[in-house]
Amino acid sequence: MKTRQYNNRRTFQKVLLWLALTLFVVQQSFVPSFGQSTESPSASGSHSHLQGNFPPPAKQPVITAREVQRGTITLDGTLSESAWMLAEEVSDFFQQEPVQGAQNKHATSVRVLFDEQYLYFGVVCRDSAGRGGVRVQDLRRDFIFGENDLFGIQLDPQNLKRYCVSFQATPYASQRDLQVFDDNFRDNDWDALWRVRTNITDSGWTAEFAIPFASLRYDDAVQSDSTTWGTTFFRLARRDYEQTVFPPVPQSYSPYRMVYAAQLRGLRLPKPSVNLRVQPYALYDFSSSKASRDASPAVQAVPKFGGDAKWAVKPDATLDLTFNTDFAQADVDRAVNNLTRFNLFFPERRQFFLENSGVFAGVDNAFVRPFFSRAIGLANTQFAAESVPIDVGVRYVERNADRAIAGMFVRQRGNDAQSAANFSVLRYVKNFGAQNSIGAMLTHRYDDASERLNFGGKHNTTFTLDGLLRPTDELTITAVLTGSLDSTSSRLGSGGNVFAGYNTNTFYVGTLHAWATEKFLPGMGFVAQSNTVFHNPGGYAIIRPKERTWWRRWDPGAFLELYHNANDGTFQQASVDIFPLWFFFQDNAFVRYSVIPTWQNINFTFAPVGVNIEQGRYFYVRHILQYSSDASAMLSATVRGELGSYYNGALTALYGSLRFVPIPNIALTAEYERNQFFDVGTRRENLTTDLITGAVRLALNPQVQLSVFYQYNSFDRRSRWNVRGSWEFLPLSFLYLVFNDSMVEPSGQQTQAFIGKVVYTHQF
Repeated sequence: MKTRQYNNRRTFQKVLLWLALTLFVVQQSFVPSFGQSTESPSASGSHSHLQGNFPPPAKQPVITAREVQRGTITLDGTLSESAWMLAEEVSDFFQQEPVQGAQNKHATSVRVLFDEQYLYFGVVCRDSAGRGGVRVQDLRRDFIFGENDLFGIQLDPQNLKRYCVSFQATPYASQRDLQVFDDNFRDNDWDALWRVRTNITDSGWTAEFAIPFASLRYDDAVQSDSTTWGTTFFRLARRDYEQTVFPPVPQSYSPYRMVYAAQLRGLRLPKPSVNLRVQPYALYDFSSSKASRDASPAVQAVPKFGGDAKWAVKPDATLDLTFNTDFAQADVDRAVNNLTRFNLFFPERRQFFLENSGVFAGVDNAFVRPFFSRAIGLANTQFAAESVPIDVGVRYVERNADRAIAGMFVRQRGNDAQSAANFSVLRYVKNFGAQNSIGAMLTHRYDDASERLNFGGKHNTTFTLDGLLRPTDELTITAVLTGSLDSTSSRLGSGGNVFAGYNTNTFYVGTLHAWATEKFLPGMGFVAQSNTVFHNPGGYAIIRPKERTWWRRWDPGAFLELYHNANDGTFQQASVDIFPLWFFFQDNAFVRYSVIPTWQNINFTFAPVGVNIEQGRYFYVRHILQYSSDASAMLSATVRGELGSYYNGALTALYGSLRFVPIPNIALTAEYERNQFFDVGTRRENLTTDLITGAVRLALNPQVQLSVFYQYNSFDRRSRWNVRGSWEFLPLSFLYLVFNDSMVEPSGQQTQAFIGKVVYTHQF
């Protein structure tokens, strides 16, 4: 029997290798063969003297914006107005990728105009391949960075040098906007009202950005000679993975590192407006549920009204309000089969909680989170998150060069299973030096007393201190110390982490140490595992070719993960991820090989996907081989195989994904994950679990889109559908049509919902 299983594994390994090679060959056949570009190098000056992690310039470059009369610019992406030719041209872009400081293969130029209402950027992205060189994977807003051609504008209207807002667009006018803090945390879910139009030509593509002054936060300064904003530009020419930036920023940093920013001058700013944005909504929710296949469905039809408001109280302060909050259009959680001893972490997906979340970022890491907004309005079950109504919420965020202050209160409605609850969080951050800060945070959760539920009420409080130090641009140090107190058990616990990382163009080395005591219980947070101390030191080399060639970088290295009990030091688990092969090709295709020796001490009841593991100590070795093709190509794929022993048996895991994008308006995705256990656990089980995912995204244009998502998990025999159509009829105003279906077989337990929702956005 064991011999047959071993032969099966050997056969599976051969099939896996054959599949990886086949996908590589097939994928290459779908990539247009452009060869070497015949385009002449960029006209930019030589930057070859800027090597390594060079410091910010002593004198920052200056860009002068030119004023035009209102109505001069017609936003069509063509830059046909004569005013563009009269504006100062910025074309001295610096190559970050693939070779720092090399001559640019793709030339880029930018001009800046403004009138009394808008700040305009005119962009010319030259490409000798013309239309054939454009790489765009879909037309959704907030697209995935690194998969598309794009141009990005970073603005620091208060010249803080630690913060920026970024406006990015693809050649098809898909929009992405985000806030970035200290080049350390990215708030990708911040949305602003702005417009962009593009035009693809035989020589590349052009774009016109129109950013309303009303969508920006700036001080009340109306004289052009007293106005100075930090700004950077960058372009990703995706087919060659060439990233260029103005002004120069070292390769190991992002264009969001605003200490390197140029100074934008010449602006004659309108007086800051009321800057009030309101978003009322109305929806109709028709749902049905039944406990079994033969049961009669319980049907409910509910209209609902609510909305949000955002008011810029002053240039550096924003007040957000929400009432009768609804998240019908939020992305659904994906099913995961957890094979580890740790709690699953599901990311936040709801817009109200995602915006301005960066102010709380200093107290977060993957192991201990004293504040995690997902604890509000969601009751997490084993397989999904069930919505709990939110009556009202308010959030205030104030941020300037000296400090940040934030506060939030949310009232959560009770239901049949739990009482109503109040959530409060206060946050203070003091900045000092160029890139350093210290902070404090207080959270409090109160669950109301309920006679119906025979519940006497409960208080839960956490207090947190944190700090960020960046003594040099290469070295980042963070620390968090947090404590919790729960009234029902008088539990007083603590947690936290310390991190230090040193990042250069040639290597990275870092270490993270985190812990949570047995009694640490954050009522508004997340803990991967209590009574645990975690150590994670490691690093990798960064090896790059000196000239542009078929590969981009090779990052061999290793990381240790070590866990032990916080109360008595008892060993829990250790592993070493050794990756001699972590390799990026020129088109950003990726191949990885890791060998991971693992030591386990199972001294608790442990049954991943129902396979009972006998208590005891184990040692096993696993191997990971992964190949991901060029994610910007018409056909792209990822295949990953994990092979080796697993506790007292063996586990073979296969993951594969395939995406086909014939045109940016159509994207088809399929994913498959299989876990195959051999001779594992107390019953020496042979078990297979399959997780199948499919998705279709259709777009008439960036404003009209339809997405279909399907997933089936053989472990719990649950299938789910999510169908969502959206029409952005005005900027940030949407009509949504959503259908959700979840069924468990063979019982036939099923829930279905059809939701129609209208959101209207108006900015005063």
